[in-house]
Amino acid sequence: MTKAFLLALIGLVAAGAGAPARADVTVGLVMSMTGPVSSIGLPYMKGFAAALAGTGEIAGQRLKVLQIDDRSDPSAAAQAGKKMVEDERVDVLVGSAGTPTSLALYSVAAEAKVPLIVTGNVAVEGERGVWEITIPQPSPLMIEAVAAHMQAHGIKTVGFLGFNDAWGDTVLDGLKANAAARGIRIIADERYSRTDTSVTPQTLKLMAAHPDAMMTGGSGAPAALPHLALAERGWRGPVYSSHAIINNDFLRVAGKSAEGVVAPTGPLVIAEQLPDANPIKAASAEFRRLYEKANNDTALNPFAGYAYDAYLVLFDALRRTLATGARPGTPEFRLALRDALASTREVAGTQAVYTFTPGNRWGADARARELVTLRDGKWQLIR
Repeated sequence: MTKAFLLALIGLVAAGAGAPARADVTVGLVMSMTGPVSSIGLPYMKGFAAALAGTGEIAGQRLKVLQIDDRSDPSAAAQAGKKMVEDERVDVLVGSAGTPTSLALYSVAAEAKVPLIVTGNVAVEGERGVWEITIPQPSPLMIEAVAAHMQAHGIKTVGFLGFNDAWGDTVLDGLKANAAARGIRIIADERYSRTDTSVTPQTLKLMAAHPDAMMTGGSGAPAALPHLALAERGWRGPVYSSHAIINNDFLRVAGKSAEGVVAPTGPLVIAEQLPDANPIKAASAEFRRLYEKANNDTALNPFAGYAYDAYLVLFDALRRTLATGARPGTPEFRLALRDALASTREVAGTQAVYTFTPGNRWGADARARELVTLRDGKWQLIR
């Protein structure tokens, strides 16, 4: 643990010192704070800090939050999850930043029967996934807006350049699920590693296929590579991407090469433009206040909103679980918490209004999606 986190943990325990003498609710946070996914993981940590600045206890019950860096490595994520479960006996796991690390963490959680709130963009479908819920919006939901924009602008063929891992597959699957029905064909599919420093060969192959538009499937800072390469090679056609590029590190690395890219986003990015009656607007304003208080930082990163929302959903489920009388630290409590998470109803966050059911791991609906383009380095709502 970092010194800063230990100080935060001490503050949380102290804040609950006057609470009844009951076992702490123990939360295990596994996050990518170093490695290639840290451009997402570090903003997540700031979002968690904002949530914990808002409350250190639930229904009079103290929270004990433990943290391990998975180094953006699926093996390390699994090891971290195992340590949290076996040594710390956590009641719930939260993590991670990337799709591969989140899947590795879930393997541990499912085997140990510990609920997991997934902050990477992946859900485990079917009976095997009963121990998890996922906070980010499902890619098909988000990319539906991209495909609709392509169709409206007469695009018939697309070239894809994304990560050669589960996230790249997720974005491509979302595009496939929405493109065919709109008469759009994916005529080229190229991949790259998160740690690559060049994608020139892949870019040349895509351009040789002469698609009407390009679609990228990366996340965080490494997602900038295709945009840099396309600009360097003189691509002048439309470029689309997913909501995983809506973050400050992508903007910093991609710079002007990403001007004009069209991507879906959660509402946090344009929250001030929402109607006052929209509950996401109020939740986003409170998040911004807590974010600045906890991090002494006004440069808000949209990924931090997902982390904040994960805790809002957890807090709501914990209140209902504690009301049952189940004791933290027991299998009964973990089972009750799992069921409470899966029955969440209309919890307003910064990126969605979350509703889960036992058969659906995703909590977001169409209210969690807007379409933006990058103009002069800023995301602008496409109306």
